[in-house]
Amino acid sequence: MRLTLIVAMLAAVSTCLAAPPGRVVRVGLLYPISPDFDPAKNPFDRELVEGLRELGYRPGRDIVFELRSAASPGAQLPQLAAELVASKIEMIVAPGTQAVLDAARVTKTVPIVMVGTADPVETGLIASLARPGGNVTGLAINAAEMAAKRVQLLREAVPGLSRVAVLWNSSIQSMMLGFHMIEQAAPKLGVTLQSVQLSGSDRFEEAFAALARAKPDGMIVLFGPLRGNDLPRIVDFVVRHRIPTVFEIGQGVRGGGLMEFGPSQWRMARRAAAYIDKIANGVKPSALPVEEPTVFQLVINLQAAKTMGITIPPTLLLRADQVIQ
Repeated sequence: MRLTLIVAMLAAVSTCLAAPPGRVVRVGLLYPISPDFDPAKNPFDRELVEGLRELGYRPGRDIVFELRSAASPGAQLPQLAAELVASKIEMIVAPGTQAVLDAARVTKTVPIVMVGTADPVETGLIASLARPGGNVTGLAINAAEMAAKRVQLLREAVPGLSRVAVLWNSSIQSMMLGFHMIEQAAPKLGVTLQSVQLSGSDRFEEAFAALARAKPDGMIVLFGPLRGNDLPRIVDFVVRHRIPTVFEIGQGVRGGGLMEFGPSQWRMARRAAAYIDKIANGVKPSALPVEEPTVFQLVINLQAAKTMGITIPPTLLLRADQVIQ
């Protein structure tokens, strides 16, 4: 049943129509952290643009982007979403979960293309994956599956794992949902959780002190949009304290963290181009089934494992998409 649904969703989105002749498509971008739209530097932007080019669009000519980013000091996503709506854009593209939730609170008429949003049915963004029903569609993530998988990966990597800390941002609704999913998965895998929640970047020292006292066997980082030096501080802490940690894709292993796991936001950005195309050509978001990723990435840092005194099982290494020596 699930496979049939996925195939149907892929078919519905893949028949694309190409750039509408004779007009410029105006797309609003609502970004939680990225300060600029820069395809040359930002992989998300690059994949989005390349996906549109494959469909016949010429970015900057027959499709233009209007960016609003919460990376600016004092900027708030609801206010930024309202600015985009007022600027008469045709649709809003929003990566992550919080940006979509805030945009959906601001408008019920402007189409919203979500990219990597966790459990949109549970959060009330859509009625169902097959029939979204409102002005929101795009690409979603099943947080329950992700949560269970991250706990399982830690158990496989760390013999005798019993206590797992979860570092998460309690001020973000999607992070609360993600933590609850891990909380439900942990007992089934014989793991006790320690919740280390904070409401912003200024509370890291308290969180680190709590982690140092608890000395968990492993950790999962669910922090949402990371700003400034948030990520380097987290990675530095887990490396110094030799805590085996699972990060989201694109966060952690380059600085010395043990593992990353999740769907590629960049791959989803390219898929989002098909939704932009359909909506630009007059298809209603309510008629576009929501797609879930079928490909997940696992990255393992063997040097970090060695430093932490961990021997990664060969069966786990064989499943890794990338191994950093």
